[in-house]
Amino acid sequence: MLRLRQYKSCDAETIITWCKDEISFRKWCSDRWANFPITADNMNEKYFGNNGDCPDADNFYPITALDGNEVVGHLILRYTDEERKVLRFGFVIVDNTKRGKGYGKEMLTLTLKLAFDIMGAEKVTLGVFDNNAPAYHCYKAAGFSETGECYSIELLGDEWKCIEMELEREDYYDRQNTKNS
Repeated sequence: MLRLRQYKSCDAETIITWCKDEISFRKWCSDRWANFPITADNMNEKYFGNNGDCPDADNFYPITALDGNEVVGHLILRYTDEERKVLRFGFVIVDNTKRGKGYGKEMLTLTLKLAFDIMGAEKVTLGVFDNNAPAYHCYKAAGFSETGECYSIELLGDEWKCIEMELEREDYYDRQNTKNS
């Protein structure tokens, strides 16, 4: 059974090992770090030294998913609007040895509950590259749908298309009620 907790600096040592090559690294973080590979210190500096690159001091929430005491997943949350009704998920990743076993969907489900029930979000958004089919399907399974918005970013000498996805509070609760009926 998965549980969430606030990210701790010691988590970085584990999380940075999950991207074995630069392609998987860029699928995870896009261009948010200039160089691959990163160190635990690089990750912690961005998170704790630079507030995740968020200008608002109270708008960066890194989360770690645990199975027992084992770190198995990670993501960050940040509000994208002044009213604090829209949360964005980012840096979503699951231990590469545990992918395809439902950890990603369970981590997203727990984080959506946090977003809607505790943080008061009306909508949760995220972006996924079109060359990351496993992540796309995981997001769909968790209830996200495409917004119709896409943009491209140059990574590794190619244009990567990013698909915007969202899940609205009402749709989230409809899904929960359907599952519990």
